[in-house]
Amino acid sequence: MTRSESSATGTGLSVLHALRCGGAAGLTRLAGATGLGESNVESKLIDLAVAGLVTYMGGGFGGWSLTDSGRVVDAERITAELESAGARAAVTAAFDGFLVLNPELLDLCTAWQLRSVDGVMTANDHGDPSYDARVLARFAEFDQRAAAVGAELSAALPRFGRYRARLTDALDRATAGALEYVADGTASYHSVWAELHEDLLATLGIPRWV
Repeated sequence: MTRSESSATGTGLSVLHALRCGGAAGLTRLAGATGLGESNVESKLIDLAVAGLVTYMGGGFGGWSLTDSGRVVDAERITAELESAGARAAVTAAFDGFLVLNPELLDLCTAWQLRSVDGVMTANDHGDPSYDARVLARFAEFDQRAAAVGAELSAALPRFGRYRARLTDALDRATAGALEYVADGTASYHSVWAELHEDLLATLGIPRWV
């Protein structure tokens, strides 16, 4: 790692890793992922860009993203973090718990997006509040069990605590009526869960498709 890379990552590790786990993103999304203010995120992105670790592409599908060098540096950093904390066994055990829950979360998202009408599966237009309430109740029960896995992860590596806060926020918003926070958009429960999945794979050095 060059001196400029070391300086940049020293002040922008959370931003760098958020891009690794969530893909291309703008300031608002990165602020939500990291818990930092947008001006702080922007400052760190500039440092990372100067170091050649991130790049920006304009347009509707653009945003900040990692360069190849940024991906390498992030992998080195999270491996060093994991080993220095002696947390590999704990994170691996928590990942096993995550994998038990993951199929259930996917089934819940399917139940949210589709429902049976006269025996035919159709897109859920959210015109039946009682149906949505039942699915949200199942999400709440699921989240209680997911919280246990989150506690294990944050005890092993504190940075994982940010996911628990984001999942709680998404579920609270959905329960309050902002239904897009269940499975639509980058701040939804489903999207945050997917980022956590990617983070666990990256942290443990497991290929995305095995």
